[in-house]
Amino acid sequence: MADEKVTVIARARARAGLEEQVRQEIMALMAPTRAEAGCINYDLHQSADDPALFMLYENWVSLKDLEEHLAMPYLEAFKAKAPEILAEPIDITLWKMI
Repeated sequence: MADEKVTVIARARARAGLEEQVRQEIMALMAPTRAEAGCINYDLHQSADDPALFMLYENWVSLKDLEEHLAMPYLEAFKAKAPEILAEPIDITLWKMI
């Protein structure tokens, strides 16, 4: 998988009453992430049934590019504040197209 494209589904649940803050915090990640060399797409979705539930659909050129993304300072800053604004840990799954 290291040299293959990788898809990421990341789900985050906002703490009650913090839905708009979580939305804004994730939206702030969009432009710098999309500018990363290995980013194919980075798309944020909010559940139509549950406004506290957010999902990022991401595609990366390689696992190495994803790992570099996960170490970016702006993502590290988001991960540091996540326990305060999220109701549970972020659920991240990796996928490959078949």
